[in-house]
Amino acid sequence: MGAPSGLRLTMDLILRDGTASDLEFIVEANRRLALESEEVELDLGLLRPGVAAVLADRSRGRYFIAQAGGRPLGQMMLTYEWSDWRNGSFWWIQSVYVDDAHRGQGVFSALFRHAAGLASADPAVCGLRLYVDRANVRAQEIYAHLGLHASNYEFMEKVFRGPASRRED
Repeated sequence: MGAPSGLRLTMDLILRDGTASDLEFIVEANRRLALESEEVELDLGLLRPGVAAVLADRSRGRYFIAQAGGRPLGQMMLTYEWSDWRNGSFWWIQSVYVDDAHRGQGVFSALFRHAAGLASADPAVCGLRLYVDRANVRAQEIYAHLGLHASNYEFMEKVFRGPASRRED
């Protein structure tokens, strides 16, 4: 697959749906993501079946895998939010992870453009959304470069299971 214009891919990248055979890669990528981005050790007893649930039931979400040389290099998960105001679904981008050795090479950009292309071609999808840690300026710059902008909405939560927010803002 050729790289979309503007990407600096240094490899032949294949973008595909995640499958059950990707379970361990996705679990490990999510574990590393939580540790790197939020300094949180995820409970593998919750994480592994959580990933497996998405892989088994696409109504829960969908993983995309970026691979080269038969080896996964990165991932992105989509989940869905119905908007009654827009009579359509937002696809939420979550669990983005690119292997350390392949960062800065366009892997995430390729994953994002793949999802954006699918979303824009689907009349039932009204937009893409994601959340980003306020302190993660580099990620915010990448997202802005890809055409995402800050929303006028604030994100709030009440966690019942799994790690809570690492700080109270």
